[in-house]
Amino acid sequence: GNMSFSCLEPQVVPVTFLSSSSYLAVPGTSGQDEVFISFQFRTWNKEGLLLSGKLHQASGGFLLYLSDGKVKISLHKPGKALTDITAGTGLNNGQWHSVSFSVKKNRISVTVDNDVTSSAHASIPLQINSGDVFYFGGCPGSGNIPECNTSFGGFQGCMRLISIGDKAVDMISVQQNVLGNFSDILIDLCGIIDRCLPNYCEHGGDCSQSWNSFYCDCANTGYKGATCHYPIYEQSCEAYKHRGNTSGFYYIDSDGSGPLGPFLVYCNMTDSTWTVIQHNNTNLTRVKSANRDNPHTMFFKYSASLDQLQATINHAEHCEQELAYHCKKSRLLDKPGGMPLSWWIGKTNETQTYWGGSLPAVQKCACGLEGNCIDSQHYCNCDADRDEWTNDTGFLSYKEHLPVTEIVITDTDRPNSEAAYKLGPLLCRGDRTFWNSASFNTETSYLHFPTFHEELSADVSFFFKTTASSGVFLENLGIQDFIRIEL
Repeated sequence: GNMSFSCLEPQVVPVTFLSSSSYLAVPGTSGQDEVFISFQFRTWNKEGLLLSGKLHQASGGFLLYLSDGKVKISLHKPGKALTDITAGTGLNNGQWHSVSFSVKKNRISVTVDNDVTSSAHASIPLQINSGDVFYFGGCPGSGNIPECNTSFGGFQGCMRLISIGDKAVDMISVQQNVLGNFSDILIDLCGIIDRCLPNYCEHGGDCSQSWNSFYCDCANTGYKGATCHYPIYEQSCEAYKHRGNTSGFYYIDSDGSGPLGPFLVYCNMTDSTWTVIQHNNTNLTRVKSANRDNPHTMFFKYSASLDQLQATINHAEHCEQELAYHCKKSRLLDKPGGMPLSWWIGKTNETQTYWGGSLPAVQKCACGLEGNCIDSQHYCNCDADRDEWTNDTGFLSYKEHLPVTEIVITDTDRPNSEAAYKLGPLLCRGDRTFWNSASFNTETSYLHFPTFHEELSADVSFFFKTTASSGVFLENLGIQDFIRIEL
């Protein structure tokens, strides 16, 4: 049998305005005292002419345009602006937005996204009658059309569902040159490009874009450059000292342009340059009534993440942290080589039973290494288990175990038993990447490394001093392309 079909939904034919000189001219409803125009648009540009028209039997016209992401209407006569109204905000976000523009006698109104709260209305001392043509997106470059002389450019973006009065504009007829005329537009296609997907702004930079390019807002990221790639802060206190800075608080970015952000440290530059990183408990902490079933546990949180701390420690030539354990009938070890009664945990999340001034895996304190403990049968002063205060104090300096993240104490529940401990800040000095110098004594001197391969981005930095007027600093040879930095 015969078959037929129908579509209840109207065909949506979008239009792309490719440049600031694009336009779409559509016949108007000449002479009518009531005008209603609606359409949808999407764009990334903050400014652009959306719609313009000439008033019937009068000099002057109207402009409907984007300004700072807002829809504005300007009604004007030669040398005189009759009214300006504004509606909507943030309309240059690349999403579809609807605009309804109506004029009836001497009243003009505009509604954005069908939101009555964002509607704008105005009354003018003049009855308006519509002209014979409406220009969408811009105006012809040739010809004298005063209502198109604007300080901003044409619209770049997409439009769809254009209606004049109660009749939709047939864009297929426009495409076939049956209705109106146009220039530099694509019909039946929205060619807008999201230049922020993927987002090339690094380190949390905010991406925004126009029709042709994207921009990165690097405010409060700690980075700068077109894509927020370059760090604002130095990688170490050593680098700040090299710049001539004195002791004080500074932000350091331990991995440069890498994923780790900057953090605040104190740089002590009085003699050697020390980086001082504080934690949440540098006071002397007293402990009572702790045993294996109910241990005293303290977790230390630093002013930087563990990843940031590890990068700082890896860069440093030396790091240390002072740990003091004061005791009265409170032991660290049950007996030499026996089960520990107290211990600490570092970045490897492993239990450590050596104490300040000692070495890893020997289960001793500093006095045990030096052979001067108050009881020669024990390797820590506190293990003498005496009824008066003594202490085991020293620096932990094995970088692979630092910083201390946790302390556990279990031997303060006996009569007259008490302990107190104090953990100092993490201290690091030197910068292994800063002072790795080399001298090139002849014109044929060179350092050779494997060919440098990176897909998206990579950094190369160095200091130099020379009396020569020219020379090649760095050359990366590829199969076809190469990079050369020279003086």
